Parts: sequence; structure tokens; C-alpha cells
Amino acid sequence: MAGDTVAPSAFEMAQRRGDDAIRTTLLDAASRLLATEGPQALALRRIAAEAGCSTTVLYRMFGGKAGLTEALYIEGFERFRRRLAAVPHDPDPRVHVRELGRAYRANALAERNYYGLMFGEPLPGFQPGEEALSTALSTFQILEDAVTACAAAGLLIDADPRHVAASFWAGIHGFVSLELDGHLPDADAILDTLMRGVSSGFFVTPRK
Repeated sequence: MAGDTVAPSAFEMAQRRGDDAIRTTLLDAASRLLATEGPQALALRRIAAEAGCSTTVLYRMFGGKAGLTEALYIEGFERFRRRLAAVPHDPDPRVHVRELGRAYRANALAERNYYGLMFGEPLPGFQPGEEALSTALSTFQILEDAVTACAAAGLLIDADPRHVAASFWAGIHGFVSLELDGHLPDADAILDTLMRGVSSGFFVTPRK
């Protein structure tokens, strides 16, 4: 019909904001396809069609499918790291640890398209490189530092803070994975129970 205009594609809108916006748009398109259609959808032509650009743009930004996959992994963990780092510190370091657990859940719910790539194996044979592994480890370091602060304040059980942090991480990860799979209809209440369990199991009452 005369006068009709075609809405700009996601790529065209991102172009107006520069390369960082283009990169994010392409990664979000790829992560969405991966989550909804599986590994077979992670083809450059398919991603380009989803984003509304040419495959040339993908090659320019990522160098190919391997570079794109690595970038997806890094992006997922970088978003996760930023969310954890944004959790405010509390005078009571035990509160900070619990809030990091809640931030873990919030990130998984907000970035579920990335979650499977970060913690699962949706792409057969994918092995993250050194930069990707370093980014992933930096997220755990935030939690380990928070648990270490509890130990320094005399608020932690007699255990290696790294082992406590890993145990806490495992508990939250299991909870989140079950929630994402739809197995925890009363997730908020269960999370509260989990946090109470963390408090009684890992932390001690300060000596007066």
C-alpha cells in the first residue's frame, strides 16, 4: 500500500548506536536461536536473517562461527559478572553472600538464552578458550571473596572458604536449573528456604 513503511530490522536500529550495539544485537539473536531451535540454528545465514543483516557483518564482528560461539560464552558470563558485581555490600557480609545468590537467580531468569551455553553443552565439541574461561572464573571469584569476608569476620564455619563458596554456588545452580525447567512452581518460597538453610549451615553467630 502506498505510503507504508517497513520497520527497521534489529541490525538497522543497532547501526545507529555503533559497533557495540551491533555486537550485542547479533549475540542476542544467536543466543535466542540457540535456546529455541538448538545448535542447528547457529548457522551464520540463519543468524543474519534473524538480525536483518548480511553474513559479512557476522564475519567482520566475529570471524566466523567459532568466534561467534566464543563471544556468546563470554557475553553470557560478562553479563553475569556485572550483575554480581552490582550487588551492594552490606555491613554484615553474610547478607552479601545471600544477595549474591539471589542475583545468580535473577541473572539466570533475565538471560536464560545464555544460561544453557554457559553451564550446559548445547554445542557439541565446544571448548571455551582462555579469555572465556577467565571471564567465567571471575564470576566465581566475586562469590569466593564474599565468603572469605565472612571468614575474616568470624562468621563462617570451620571450612575452606573456597569450598563453602563452591557448595553455595552448587546449591543455587541446582535451584535455578530446576526453576528454569519448570519444576519449582513455588520458587520464591523455596528460595527463601534455601537461603535459611545456607545461613544455618555455613554461617555462625558472632561471638560477643
